[in-house]
Amino acid sequence: MAAAADGTAKGHGQAPLRTAGQPMRELFIYYRSRVECEAEVAAQVRRFQARLMLQHPALVARLLRRPEAKGGLLTWMETYAFATMNPDRAIDADMQQQIEASAACLHGLIDGERHTEVFTTCAC
Repeated sequence: MAAAADGTAKGHGQAPLRTAGQPMRELFIYYRSRVECEAEVAAQVRRFQARLMLQHPALVARLLRRPEAKGGLLTWMETYAFATMNPDRAIDADMQQQIEASAACLHGLIDGERHTEVFTTCAC
């Protein structure tokens, strides 16, 4: 499921983005790469995540990888959230576009598309 330009997940008709009073949005972006690209993918993602966290001090960005390869492919997961519940600091459409623009450096290193899932906090 890829992210649409408005920050919604394609095909799911989710409401676009957070405004004051709405739950915090977090992004979970997953994709695959060939095993032989592991070091380059990790280096590129860590580099652009570090830049994003410098530009947005409360941003928490993580890079995860499944421990095993399947069919010569590794599965990666990037996560993005803000450390505070400040409504002025949200993973909104602009922030999501910055993340995707930063990830353009992965073109040619990943197999297939980056899939974005959006989760919100709940008062469960």
